[in-house]
Amino acid sequence: MNEALLRSLTPGVLGILVRRGADFAAAEDAVQDALIEALRVWPADQPRDPKGWLVTVAWRRFLDAARADTARRRREDVVEEEPAPGPAPGVDDTLQLYFLCAHPSLTPSSAVALTLRAVGGLTTRQIAQAYLVPEATMAQRISRAKRTVSAVRFDRPGDVATVLRVLYLVFNEGYSGDVDLAAEAIRLTRQLAAAIDHPEVAGLLALMLLHHARRAARTAPDGSLVPLAEQDRSRWDTRGIAEGVAVLQAALARDRLGEFQAQAAVAALHADAPTPGETDWVQIVEWYDELVRLTDSPVVRLNRAVAVGEADGPRAGLAALSVLDDALPRYTAVAAYLHERDGDPVTAARLYAEAARKASDLAERDHLTRQAARLNARRRA
Repeated sequence: MNEALLRSLTPGVLGILVRRGADFAAAEDAVQDALIEALRVWPADQPRDPKGWLVTVAWRRFLDAARADTARRRREDVVEEEPAPGPAPGVDDTLQLYFLCAHPSLTPSSAVALTLRAVGGLTTRQIAQAYLVPEATMAQRISRAKRTVSAVRFDRPGDVATVLRVLYLVFNEGYSGDVDLAAEAIRLTRQLAAAIDHPEVAGLLALMLLHHARRAARTAPDGSLVPLAEQDRSRWDTRGIAEGVAVLQAALARDRLGEFQAQAAVAALHADAPTPGETDWVQIVEWYDELVRLTDSPVVRLNRAVAVGEADGPRAGLAALSVLDDALPRYTAVAAYLHERDGDPVTAARLYAEAARKASDLAERDHLTRQAARLNARRRA
């Protein structure tokens, strides 16, 4: 049973149901029912046209639910005839569905959350972690967004900025999370870049390409994380880096700087360094200063503290860190690293162990635990 195939088909099926008149919440429920039925039936008899099968079954589920619910009688008047089984259109509707979910009736944060859940396939917990809010808060936000869009027609697509934010978060989760969504996010961003002449679309594409180019070196054969400074740079995809740099340079030449271009510039400086010691940390700090100006994000300020520690020494990095909220994700791990660089292995080991307890990602937790054990073993030796 190919679950990856089911995930890849879901956005297109959902988009077809929405265009045929199903409201978003009912369409999502119908598609989920069809996926469950596919998991039950396909292992023994997978259809020749999987997408057409899912469209037919999901549409039937939607019609059944509409007829059974008297509160939706008014919608039944506009429901089209059930389509005959057969091949589904080969058009890729995924990017269009991203724009439809970024509906003007929603706030940008609600539109992003809804799209990540319904189209991106992320769990509520993963979305909550990306937004630095409790899972229950995010669940309420998604529920409110569903109620809002259930009463509107999807005839006014949302803005590019919201769609870019969704694609960025999908890529980030796919790059380091449980479900591989990174390649899909790159594919959709390429489509968007081909359709829209927008420097931030190009900036996001460059950022994705540069990060994806070193993906093979990010983990060891046993699945453990490999920090940037320890990665085998011969395993980096030089063609991907060259493409990312070229896309970024073209975007920066337009002199309309945005968040994604600035992030891509930081990634390009890392990719350009032949060795960790040759990294231009001073220029990286300058780009983080631009990012702080553009976003005022606490996560950006946290990353800037690391860069300051590399450019001006660990004491300067700790000073930059001291003004931030210590509840920030990875704050304790950054503090541990800077204390180790400052020659305080006792404090660093304690902080690494504390950061490991806080980490939600298993690979990150294992890495931090090993860092603490390494320092403790060195101290006992």
